Amino acid sequence: MARREQGSTLRILPQHLAMEGFLALHFNGPGVAWSEYSRRAISRGLDPRWEETVAGRSVPGLEDALRVFEIHEGQSGALLFLGDVMASAFVVSHPDDYRGLHRTLIEDGFSEELWQAAQWSGPSPELAGAFDEERVGSIGDLRLALARARRQAAAFHVDMAAGVIARPVASQRVYRAGPFSLQRFVTDLNPREENHIGEVIVRDDGTLEYARTYRLSAGQTRRAYLLQKLATHSWNLDATAASLGVRREELVVRLDRAGFGYLVAEHVLKAAQRRAR
Repeated sequence: MARREQGSTLRILPQHLAMEGFLALHFNGPGVAWSEYSRRAISRGLDPRWEETVAGRSVPGLEDALRVFEIHEGQSGALLFLGDVMASAFVVSHPDDYRGLHRTLIEDGFSEELWQAAQWSGPSPELAGAFDEERVGSIGDLRLALARARRQAAAFHVDMAAGVIARPVASQRVYRAGPFSLQRFVTDLNPREENHIGEVIVRDDGTLEYARTYRLSAGQTRRAYLLQKLATHSWNLDATAASLGVRREELVVRLDRAGFGYLVAEHVLKAAQRRAR
């Protein structure tokens, strides 16, 4: 999501390029020449490795929404939902920056699952606050009722965005420029929950200057989870299988089903497939 231009200048790029950072997290392949892995895995790791995304312009209604949604005074970020599914978060440090970058959301990439959610979820429900007319007798009462409705709407959206807000993450600093740090992060890759990747720019005093996230599909989460487990155990199949509570041949079959069969030596893969049957 950021590219070094010259000197200490960074150019912020569309969010879909965060996938490059995601691919770099654990996609280096075995660091030990275990005999169970193929020659390709030992010499090249997972390179080349890719993931598919759907362009924001292909998501039904997104371009129209970005065009007609009102940008509020003081707004410096947005939570994007496709249907009732949290898709991404985008935050900058100043409202002027957000106004300039609001339209870049159309350049983001989304998983096919989110594209399908936008296709089939139907119209999103209106978030209309209910007012008790008997309790509104003055302008002051109306202000209180409006403030209460805004708090309820805010709490609703925070609850819907729980998959990325106040969630354990693993992060690493990838660049530093003066008092600013560019960090890459991924949530804890719990296969039973939604997971997000992203990048942030943070000032030394903790101020968040920029943040953008990408929601992983269930398949992307499973693949990243397996790679994370392998990396944690130095790509030792026996240790990784034990941590997952499965037999080694079951782990090998899972790797194959996830698209990583080419990493395993052919005789190891075929033996695991026979035992699995």
